[in-house]
Amino acid sequence: MMTGTVFVATCDLAAQVRGRAIPAARLERTLATGVGWVPANLALTGFGHLAGGSPFGSTGDLRLLPDPASAIEVPADGETPGVRLYLADQTGLDGVPWEGCPRTFLAAALRELRESAGLELRAAFEHEFMLDGPDGEAPFSFQRLRTAEPFGTDLVTLLEHAGLEPECWLPEYGSGQFEITLRPAPGLVAADRAVLLRELVRDLARRRGRRATFAPIADPEDVGNGVHVHFSLHAVGGGPVMYDAGAPGRLSDLAARFAAGILRHAAAVVAVTAPNPVSSLRLTPHRWSAGGVFLAERNREALLRIAPTVEIGGADPAAQLHLEYRAADATANPWLVLGTLVRAGLAGLAGGERAHVWPESATEADLAGEPALPDALPTALAALERDPVARGWLPPTLLDAFLAVRRAELAEVAGLSVAELCRKVVDAY
Repeated sequence: MMTGTVFVATCDLAAQVRGRAIPAARLERTLATGVGWVPANLALTGFGHLAGGSPFGSTGDLRLLPDPASAIEVPADGETPGVRLYLADQTGLDGVPWEGCPRTFLAAALRELRESAGLELRAAFEHEFMLDGPDGEAPFSFQRLRTAEPFGTDLVTLLEHAGLEPECWLPEYGSGQFEITLRPAPGLVAADRAVLLRELVRDLARRRGRRATFAPIADPEDVGNGVHVHFSLHAVGGGPVMYDAGAPGRLSDLAARFAAGILRHAAAVVAVTAPNPVSSLRLTPHRWSAGGVFLAERNREALLRIAPTVEIGGADPAAQLHLEYRAADATANPWLVLGTLVRAGLAGLAGGERAHVWPESATEADLAGEPALPDALPTALAALERDPVARGWLPPTLLDAFLAVRRAELAEVAGLSVAELCRKVVDAY
C-alpha cells in the first residue's frame, strides 16, 4: 500500500499552485470524487490576499478532481519525504466542469481547435529564473554552470524522474540567471509541465538551501525572466502544417493567419500573458524580450518569432518550423496563456488575413512603425475589456475574477518605488 501524502493541486489566476494534501490511503477515493475546494480561492492574489470586487463571497463549494495522467512523483530527499502530486480540474459537486477553472479553459480551447480547424497544437514553455548564492561568473559560462552545482544536475535528474522531459539547462545572461527548457508536448501536457516545473525548481532550491525566483524583473537595472512559449500546429492525426518553403518566412498560409490573430489582439493577449505590475518593465525595446507587436524571422525583439530550423545531417525543416511567443512570464497561469494564444489564433484563422513577416534583415528603422506593447498593466487590462472578441474568450466568471485579482494587486503595490515593487514580486514568485 502506498504511504505518505498526495497533493491535489490547481494553479490560480496569479500562477500560484494551491491545493490540499490527503493521506495516500485515500487516493483511490480521491481520484473518483476529488477533494473540497472553494470558488473564492480563485480570487487570491499573488501576494496572498483575497481580491475585493471578485464575483465570489463566502458561499459555494467545488471539487478538485485529479487528472490521473498529470501525476508526478517527487522523491524523498534526506529528511524531506517524497510526495505524489496531481493537477486537478475544478468542478461542481456533480462533476460538471466549473467555468472558472483555468485548466478547463485551455482544454476547451484545444477542443475547439480540433473540432473547428482540424488542428492540434504542440508546445514547450522555456523558463528563465534567478538562483541566489555566489555568482561572480560570466554569462553563459561553464564556470557559472559549475557554481550552481549540485543544483543543476539535481534539477535535470528530478525533471527526468518526474517525466517532464528536460531538453536543455544553461547559465543565462543576467546575474544568477539560468534557463531550463522542456521538450515539446501536446498542448495540455505542455501547460501542465510548465505549472509543475516552477514548483519543482522552487522546491529543490529550498531543499538545497537556496532560493529561486521567476519574477519578471528582480532588479530594475538588470535583465528580466521571461517564459517563451514555443508552439506548432499539426493536422489531427497527421503531420505539421506550418511550413511552406515558398512563402515569406517559410510560414504556411494557415500559420500566418493564426499568427495574425495573435498580433491583432496583442494588447488584450498581453494582459493575460504578462499580468503582473512589473511585467511591463521587461517588455520594452532592447531587452530582447518583446519590443513590439510584429512577426519576424529569428528576431528576439518580436512578439512572435519564427524560430530557426536546423538542416544539419538532412534534418527536415518542415518538422521543426514553429512560432515563439515572447511576451509571457511566470506570473501568468500557463493554462490561461496557452488557451488565450489558441483563442487568438482561431480568431486569426476565421479572419483570413495573413500576418506580415519581417525578414531577419529588418532594421530597427524598418520596424519603427510597428505597434508598441501596452506600457503598463492598467493599459493592458483596459485593452482586454475594450476588445469584444478577446473578452468573449473567457467565461464571465473567469474574466471577472481575473480582472479583480489583477486590479487588487495593482492597488496593493500603489506607491511603491520600482525597486520596492521588484522586491515584493521576487518574494512572491
